[in-house]
Amino acid sequence: MAEKKSRPKMSERPVAERIRDFEEVPLGYTVEQAIEEAKRCLQCKDPKCVAGCPVEVDISGFLGFVAKGDFESAVKKIKETNSLPAICGRVCPQEDQCELKCIIGIKGEPVAVGNLERFVSDYEIQNPKSEILNKFQILNPKSEKIAVVGSGPAGLTCAGDLARLGYQVKVFESLHVTGGVLTYGIPEFRLPKRIVNLEVEYVKSLGVEIETDMLIGNVYTVEELLKEYKAVFIGSGAGLPKFMEIPGENMEAIYSANEYLFRVNMMKAWKFPEYLTPVKIGKRVAVVGGGNVAMDAARVSLRLGAKEVYILYRRSHDEMPARKEEIKRAVEEGIVFKILTLPIEYHHNREGWVSEVECIQMELGEPDASGRRRPVPIPNSNFRLPVDAVVVAIGNDPNPLIGKRTPQLKTEKWGGVIVTQDQLTSIPGVYAGGDIVRGAATVISAMGDGKQAAKAIHSYLSKGVE
Repeated sequence: MAEKKSRPKMSERPVAERIRDFEEVPLGYTVEQAIEEAKRCLQCKDPKCVAGCPVEVDISGFLGFVAKGDFESAVKKIKETNSLPAICGRVCPQEDQCELKCIIGIKGEPVAVGNLERFVSDYEIQNPKSEILNKFQILNPKSEKIAVVGSGPAGLTCAGDLARLGYQVKVFESLHVTGGVLTYGIPEFRLPKRIVNLEVEYVKSLGVEIETDMLIGNVYTVEELLKEYKAVFIGSGAGLPKFMEIPGENMEAIYSANEYLFRVNMMKAWKFPEYLTPVKIGKRVAVVGGGNVAMDAARVSLRLGAKEVYILYRRSHDEMPARKEEIKRAVEEGIVFKILTLPIEYHHNREGWVSEVECIQMELGEPDASGRRRPVPIPNSNFRLPVDAVVVAIGNDPNPLIGKRTPQLKTEKWGGVIVTQDQLTSIPGVYAGGDIVRGAATVISAMGDGKQAAKAIHSYLSKGVE
């Protein structure tokens, strides 16, 4: 058995330096760290970690190559099943997926699968002369054409897998750039756009065609796509923000996290005055929510110049859905966590801009349907917090456009597309996955849906559909 060791800690940029810009915070493993960590893998005959990976990466296989210093083979092994490893290595919650099932993790720290996936992906990027980036060879090209709606993680994964199988795949992206939530929703300091662009280029190198400025449901309906394409995969995400519907929520300087991060990421608000697209936030910002998006919005606010940034979360630290490493970084950067706190009303100044958020203290009661203890208001515990801006980060629902323009498509009351276990919708030949099915979820769960849909589409078309 391998000697018990702790996983090497990935170095990060100092707090005082990183909060002044949008450059990436973690710096990645060194060659020595990567090899040392990969050697901790036991190379199990029945690796449980793979069962925890929604995109079915041969984890022990790629770790074996890393341990030998053969990084090119490691990248190739990952890309047998995952077209977006540099993205996964940065934003996938491995601690709740593959690493959770790592045998070594039973008595110690699990192997740092995510950090190693990032390392080998970055090695590929930093060594462009290697043969890794060469086009994937399609062994059995097919004539069938497949349409994919959305170029986010679900769409890119589905498109890449189908292209590998030889199908003619075309992706329709509603925005003018590719990447979906990877581009507009995740800040530069957590997922650099150059990384997203490189991963998209790799998918395109498999033969996938991507057309931007194509809002499906408007430019084409799903029915119209089915006239030209043998199958359709809908991975258009969840871009409709949720609000709490409390008094004053329509005041100036109260943003949805979706709008806020879109302005920063897509309109380059963080590069003002180079880009004339500022976001008015003032010096005191409150972010409502406890997920990764809330952490992103809070840390963005700090980098945009806010002096006081608060996270308002109605449960305790233990119930926060955000990744622990993102919470840790937010704490390090000075974000103030006001837990067991629920906003109930907003108040404004004479100009109509939000100036205070009125909150009530909560306590935890019995568990609810999610398994987390239900927050219960404490009577007469109201207090007011002075603010200049508020960002509401409590989730998103799917844009209703496709559902409304596709009467045969069955959806949940909240707008999510209803699918079978194989991601099949109520329309034959039409599949869906990612946030349009789940609501706002993780990047890797969306990728898993895309992979499952690609398998189902291949099975469907292999039966000789007319």
